[in-house]
Amino acid sequence: MPAITATSMGGPGPRVLAVTTLNGTDSLTYEPGDVLILRNATGGSLTPTIDGADGTTWPAPGIGTVTISAGLSLGAIPLGVTIVVPLDSIRAYLQGVIAITGGTGLVGSIQRR
Repeated sequence: MPAITATSMGGPGPRVLAVTTLNGTDSLTYEPGDVLILRNATGGSLTPTIDGADGTTWPAPGIGTVTISAGLSLGAIPLGVTIVVPLDSIRAYLQGVIAITGGTGLVGSIQRR
């Protein structure tokens, strides 16, 4: 399970962005402010799912408690497309050990403030 390595964005000047080619079951470590970038460099569309092992339910104001145990599908990513996910916006799904599945061949990186 390769881990997507975070690149620190703190401080001045340019830096080299660490990238990881996903193999189907990959992990990441989340810190508030992190941004996940996934680029599809494969021959077709991919639909990855992100799931924290400890995520079961989450309180949703105005709705009640929702089940998050199946993880969050990031939707289909067509060939050549890059998506950017501010991880704070999906923090409910990032509890415990975090895995990304269904993304074999995606190129991933994390920008960390």
